[in-house]
Amino acid sequence: MPQPQQHYLVITALGTDRPGIVNAITRHVSSCGCNIEDSRLAMLGEEFTFIMLLSGSWNAIAQIESTLPPKGGELDLLIVMKRTSAHQRQPMPTTVWVKVAVNDSAHLIERFTDLFDSHQMDIAELVSRTHPAGRGDAPRLHIQLTAHGPAAGAATTIEHTFHQLCTELNAQGSISVVNHPQYQERDGVLQ
Repeated sequence: MPQPQQHYLVITALGTDRPGIVNAITRHVSSCGCNIEDSRLAMLGEEFTFIMLLSGSWNAIAQIESTLPPKGGELDLLIVMKRTSAHQRQPMPTTVWVKVAVNDSAHLIERFTDLFDSHQMDIAELVSRTHPAGRGDAPRLHIQLTAHGPAAGAATTIEHTFHQLCTELNAQGSISVVNHPQYQERDGVLQ
């Protein structure tokens, strides 16, 4: 028997953190017949944000769209929803993982995201956290970043540029580059 067409919905829930809040959201999603395909949770100050990609039948997605706003009101949550479709990713033969620790100041994260953008790399994950200063020390910014790139040959260039940026910013940084052999480039075309 053919599977019914899957529909997709991205949901962001934002509110004050308290025990049981994430369970209440996931229980409601399940009760509507939706599946959580992907999710992220982050604590930001006293708030939490929970982002989910849901899949389900047209009826299940319509049910969550109509019932989640009142449920969010009961739970004192700000809810944002947007319909989407399954993402067909193009092959990305290079994956880069970066960790950076640097004295905090304005525009630092932008400097690193710009580095990856200038190398045509797609940022897949970005986590940053500022740790308070100790006695006589400046606050430290810690960044973790994962990016994917379409050209396997870009690895050497981005490593060199990353180390130059770390030197310029007096940052401690590490970079790990993996070229995926299942994607071969012939005459500039991924096979």
